[in-house]
Amino acid sequence: MVQAKLVSAKKVSRSSKTAATKKRSAAKDRVTITHPEREVFPGEGISKQDVADYYRAVMAQFLPGIQGRPMSVIRCPSGVGEGCFFQKHIIDGLKHTPSARLKEESGGSGDYLYPDSAEAVIEMVQFGAIEFHPWGSTVKDSEHATQLIFDLDPAADVEWPRVVQGARCVRLLLGKLGLTSFVRTTGGKGLHVVVPLKPACAWDAVKQFARSFADTLAKTYPDEFIAVANKNKRRGLIFLDYLRNARGATSIASYSLRARPGAPVAVPLRWEELGKIKSGAQFDIRSLPKRLARLRKDPWEGFDKLHQDLSKLSFPEHV
Repeated sequence: MVQAKLVSAKKVSRSSKTAATKKRSAAKDRVTITHPEREVFPGEGISKQDVADYYRAVMAQFLPGIQGRPMSVIRCPSGVGEGCFFQKHIIDGLKHTPSARLKEESGGSGDYLYPDSAEAVIEMVQFGAIEFHPWGSTVKDSEHATQLIFDLDPAADVEWPRVVQGARCVRLLLGKLGLTSFVRTTGGKGLHVVVPLKPACAWDAVKQFARSFADTLAKTYPDEFIAVANKNKRRGLIFLDYLRNARGATSIASYSLRARPGAPVAVPLRWEELGKIKSGAQFDIRSLPKRLARLRKDPWEGFDKLHQDLSKLSFPEHV
């Protein structure tokens, strides 16, 4: 009996030491924000610490949209407007952010970032990241897309109600093809219409479908849409950008900040609330957490559960 108690005591002692060791290790590895007072958005009182606090506050909603995906981030180490740049490859000094070796168009390969944990996201913020732009595929299967994105990019002279109507038109026509879609503000001047794909689809087929759809819509409604990237031809029109549907292309993540004045955020919406939105930059670093606190359910509820097989659809020839 005494021996049993001694053994039990040893186990408790070892367990306590192990727990204490893990606790010390976790504390040691916790990401520290250096220069937290540094102003990231000039003249707006938004600091590096504020950016980190924002991502911590929305992490439960933000992380699922980027986990396991190759990533490009926009880093602004000296603040927005001071030499911001895209970063897609792993860099020295990262301890929490994994990378994946992926084939590149050049024929070579590169080590791509994919921050897939809260620690990794905050570590990227520590390195100056403001925006997060994931691929439409995962590191486990970079050759197949799990989503289709149409970026409605209006010319400067296009008023917001037309952008809203354009997104509704895209939704309607996708629906006629049997595809359910979701809508998101971009934190800029436009909207994204996003179609989840399950099973994932080969990139060539996704790009071909997206281009065919955009071309057809532009031909059907030439006074509203254009499917050509040439800015000289886009006056008064909404560019239906299908070019994000290619291997290696990226789009802004849901709940990502934008490196723009006012610290706007890309925000998923319910289609029913789109009419209440006044611009693609309606929500920002301060108002978005308040929105989340009011929400009763995910605006994109069911997004990951939909089974939509693009390979079984015919490319639209008319709408």
